[in-house]
Amino acid sequence: MTVAHVHAQPPAGVSTETYATVAATGTRAAGATGGRRRRARRDWAGWWFVGPFMLVFGLVFVAPLVYAIFLSLFRETLIGGNSFVGLENYAKALVDPKFWEAMLRVSIFLLVQVPIMLGLGLFAALALDSARLRWVPFYRLSIFLPYAVPGVVAVMIWGYMYGSQFGLVADINRFFGVELPSPLAENLILLSIGNIVTWEFVGYNMLIFFSALKAVPQELYEAAEIDGAGAFRTIFSIKLPSIRGAIVIATIFSVIGSFQLFNEPSILQTIAPNSITTYFTPNLYAFNLSFAGSQFNYAAAIAIVSGVITMVVAYLVQLAGEKNEATS
Repeated sequence: MTVAHVHAQPPAGVSTETYATVAATGTRAAGATGGRRRRARRDWAGWWFVGPFMLVFGLVFVAPLVYAIFLSLFRETLIGGNSFVGLENYAKALVDPKFWEAMLRVSIFLLVQVPIMLGLGLFAALALDSARLRWVPFYRLSIFLPYAVPGVVAVMIWGYMYGSQFGLVADINRFFGVELPSPLAENLILLSIGNIVTWEFVGYNMLIFFSALKAVPQELYEAAEIDGAGAFRTIFSIKLPSIRGAIVIATIFSVIGSFQLFNEPSILQTIAPNSITTYFTPNLYAFNLSFAGSQFNYAAAIAIVSGVITMVVAYLVQLAGEKNEATS
């Protein structure tokens, strides 16, 4: 007699139906317990993979953010030391004309520079994807190469060329006997910074768009060719709609980068102190408040307010991109 036959016989005094119900319940309970144990093992295995990232994320992002918020709630006074002031630093930031002047400046920079930069990057990606150019890898590397140059080095290169007493502009003035407007003048400095940023990041955005174009199914191009669509019709009806997501992502990155503008004005300030103030951008303002003015608490509040504004604008850009994608 097998084990199955032994367990199939109910004990004395127990009906067959009752015994079968109890046995089935016990089997399900044992199976559920085993499943929970297996799920627990799987959950812990997942945390072993995610854990290192979460640890680094907490140390380099969450902890500094929490500390900045903590600092922004206090104020250093001559009498009494560091005292809790609640939201007073934020109230002061919201009516600070220097902060809003800096925010207006980066907003103008965003509205002018970002469309030009993304347009040039998109044009370069479409040209490389058109199969009409030879040596595509060479052109792709050449356009991307400025992004590989460290930002500080790039600003120093362009700052030297901008100089009206030295560098390229000075040489042109002396050679042709003319007096070109100084790119470091107060009324041109924002355009000069925009030129540097565009030179640095066109290749980066070009690579995003070019990678997205390579993922477009070849069958769409074949169908367009059968329908007699020309190059421009293919671009506007197939290529651009297919990479709309990449365009939105690049726009969000550019918006965030514009509000975080710091390296370029910070370095150029040494050679154009009359054109670039200590509050030229929100980040530069917070930096100077903290390290030059020792106003760490107020600088933290400025940084938090600037970060919230950046987050809101980036979110609105994302919503607009999703809405356009849904209606197309």
